[in-house]
Amino acid sequence: QVQLVESGGGLVQPGGSLRLSCVASGSAFSIYTMAWYRQAPGNQRELVATISNLGSTNYADSVKGRFAISRDNLKNTVYLQMNSLKPEDTAIYYCKAARTFSSYWGQGTQVTVSS
Repeated sequence: QVQLVESGGGLVQPGGSLRLSCVASGSAFSIYTMAWYRQAPGNQRELVATISNLGSTNYADSVKGRFAISRDNLKNTVYLQMNSLKPEDTAIYYCKAARTFSSYWGQGTQVTVSS
């Protein structure tokens, strides 16, 4: 079992930055692929970024060049650095841990981009 707790969300002006954190409890964090998803009101949950257990990363086209995912296996934490934020980035952001036959979700953290 893995429990995930996100933090770092909030209200930010367009063009601003936020860093989200997701702390995992439980065993073997380093072997999980970690991901950030987001869900805006009325929309389906969408993948934002992933980082493999070896550190390979992938991004949705909408956030490439603006967001960066990273992980610290000693701290059981995955981060999402979000720069040049736009109003369309407003959503609840969720952390996910995944292995071949199991996955776990956090409760989400709200990000609102507005002037």
